[in-house]
Amino acid sequence: MSTRVCFTLRIRPGMLADYQRHHATVWPEMLEALREAGWGNYSLFAAPDGLVVGYLETESFERSLALMEATEVNARWQALMQPYFELPDGERPDTVMVPLQEYFHLD
Repeated sequence: MSTRVCFTLRIRPGMLADYQRHHATVWPEMLEALREAGWGNYSLFAAPDGLVVGYLETESFERSLALMEATEVNARWQALMQPYFELPDGERPDTVMVPLQEYFHLD
């Protein structure tokens, strides 16, 4: 059974447009790794103030994160994306994604 996952992150002020440009040409090997790790129906949304909302469907979010963690392409992508995010020191965007609680779903 697939689980819906929604999470938030925050982009640094003034960096949203550049961050979004990177996502217009996500590396094919990154897209393949996400699919192989079970990231289905994955979408990102952004508000003008830098709030990023991610959504995906997966069998297990923890397993999907772990499978991505094991890939070389994820390490390269996270290093490229890290400067765009407001993060605690030493963290990467993929290590601070905390799923939001789903409390309603209309089938």
